[in-house]
Amino acid sequence: MDEYAWPSVAKVSAEMRHERWAATVAALPLGASIAGEVIGRQPFGVFIRVDGVPEAMALAEITAMPQGIDLPALGARVIGEIIGHAEHNHQVRVRLQERETPAE
Repeated sequence: MDEYAWPSVAKVSAEMRHERWAATVAALPLGASIAGEVIGRQPFGVFIRVDGVPEAMALAEITAMPQGIDLPALGARVIGEIIGHAEHNHQVRVRLQERETPAE
């Protein structure tokens, strides 16, 4: 897939992410495992809506993906690990792991 899109952030405003930043960092500490849905896709990585923390904006850069993995498509379910917090833009940095597989 070669479609790129910025995340639609209408559901969570930048002001709300700013107000909830401390709670987001507390809910998603370094090393925590997360799951979520890809809501934005750019050549440098994907933006993720994190399950259970709707005000969080997560970013998995292409350099933090397993070697050989393709850039996940919009709507894909992914799993990863928290590797950082970018206070200047209120983003949680994620290292992707293998993608979630549908339940059988």
